[in-house]
Amino acid sequence: MSAVTQTVTTAHPGVVLRPAVRADVALILALIRELAEYEREPDAVLATEALLEAQLFGAQPAAEVMIAEADGQPAGFALFFHNFSTWQGRRGLYLEDLFVRPQFRGRGVGHALIAYLARLAVQRDCARFEWSVLDWNAPAIGFYRRIGAVGMDGWTVQRIDGEALRRLAASSADAADRPESD
Repeated sequence: MSAVTQTVTTAHPGVVLRPAVRADVALILALIRELAEYEREPDAVLATEALLEAQLFGAQPAAEVMIAEADGQPAGFALFFHNFSTWQGRRGLYLEDLFVRPQFRGRGVGHALIAYLARLAVQRDCARFEWSVLDWNAPAIGFYRRIGAVGMDGWTVQRIDGEALRRLAASSADAADRPESD
């Protein structure tokens, strides 16, 4: 499921992109942890190298990762996957995480990553390219507005996880296991 097989040059001096490979798992996890620190959730990361390796490079990859390098140094990453629009009848591209290390911000690294993903979405005939952003992250929101992204007013992200997810799943199994009444 690799997005590309070679390095992608960008319009930003010294910035190149490349698809992540199995050997990048430790780097990807480090970048995820740095993102969690930035998003004020340092203890929320449960991912391990083994989980990432299986999910990103196993038999059925769940997502793809592009690594950005600036002057040969790892500068950031974008992790993305396909979703599907029933109304459009076509798949979309969903950006789960975009992170640029602080020392590389302002050099076009984030723009290079997001512009590449937009190009990839067009190449893959995606109906849309979307992502979520924390409402307090004014620098990111400002960046997204400058590149033409529009906030989806009226939509609220919903999530169920942990014990609530297990209870809900069990309620389905319980119903399936009960005999039908006459």
